[in-house]
Amino acid sequence: MKEKLEDFLFYMKFEKNMSPNTLSAYEKDLQDFVSFLEENKINIKNFKREDWQRYLVSLYKKYKVKSIARKISAIRSFLRFLLRENYIDKNYTGFMIIPKIPLHLPEVLDKREVENFLKIPNPSSILGIRNQAIMETFYATGMRVSELVNLNLQSIDLREKIVRCFGKGEKERIIPLGDYAAESLSRYLDIRERFNPKDKKALFLNKKGYRITRQGVWLIIKTYGKLLGLSKRVTPHTFRHSFATHLLLNGADIRIVQELLGHSDISTTQIYTHIISSKLHEIYERAHPLIRRNSK
Repeated sequence: MKEKLEDFLFYMKFEKNMSPNTLSAYEKDLQDFVSFLEENKINIKNFKREDWQRYLVSLYKKYKVKSIARKISAIRSFLRFLLRENYIDKNYTGFMIIPKIPLHLPEVLDKREVENFLKIPNPSSILGIRNQAIMETFYATGMRVSELVNLNLQSIDLREKIVRCFGKGEKERIIPLGDYAAESLSRYLDIRERFNPKDKKALFLNKKGYRITRQGVWLIIKTYGKLLGLSKRVTPHTFRHSFATHLLLNGADIRIVQELLGHSDISTTQIYTHIISSKLHEIYERAHPLIRRNSK
């Protein structure tokens, strides 16, 4: 089984172009499953529904639904691979039902909160100029923090107002830059040399002149969130959620938003339609005269 697991991970890495983070998660989940089979002396070729139920019980004792769903997805993919390789002759995935994950709507900033966020950085300090460029880029592009910190100087084209980034699975996408983000990046590039760059390629630098880290960006956003006194937990991903939500609220096609975010599956993008629906209900309840009359 361990050899087959190695074959599967090789297949997912080189044939399916799976990202390193996802591959690492799959490897851990499947090693746990293989260990369960070995400890209980279960031959995968004679795997039974009762065996699966025992394993499922063990998962529910240790993990939350979201983690269990991910683990089951990894196991199903592995077993389909074994079936294609003729290592097993039965399809066991029929009784491996992935549990429904409770819908959790991500936190978003409204337009005024975003504007207030972007006003905080000190425009007379090099750190303030850099921080504003980082946040403007987040809000203009909806990038993941990992994508933003990996941007290089060659990644941006201020004349065309576009940025090239590499998302999950090393897939490249081109995202437009708005006027504010382009202007903010231009101001930052004018003072970038004052960071005494040690990394000549990196776009965003830390105080020591090296490429800024994910942790460094998180700290910037967290600090500004506290200064604003927001009750919401604001992270770099909050800007990504806000970017998508604001586009859809202003009439953008969900397929375009999917492409801009780099989602491979439209169902991932559809979470933002739930946010919009929730917000419309809030507005309706506040504004409709019948609702207000009944609440008195």
